[in-house]
Amino acid sequence: MAGNEPGPDPLGEDARLQSLDERLANAHRDEAHRTGAGNKGPDAGYRLGNRVLAELLGGMIGGALIGWVIDRFAGTSPWGLLVMLFLGIIVAFRNIIRISQPPK
Repeated sequence: MAGNEPGPDPLGEDARLQSLDERLANAHRDEAHRTGAGNKGPDAGYRLGNRVLAELLGGMIGGALIGWVIDRFAGTSPWGLLVMLFLGIIVAFRNIIRISQPPK
């Protein structure tokens, strides 16, 4: 029985829905512009810079710490520290080069 009852014109509803969709799209675009959600470029560079810094510091500090521990237990001061610091720097630069290249 519901299909036979008179109701509002479907063309009028489509126009109202289309108008509503346009207004919602405009509101979303204005909100994204206001909050700066569309700006993803500087954030990605900032994250990459922080990762490079962490790799460099982590390699140097980690190598120096391991070398110091080796020197304390083996009594080879300062050679364990120097060798492990050097290896830590090499590993850090290898990681930095690896993350700076685009994915294949």
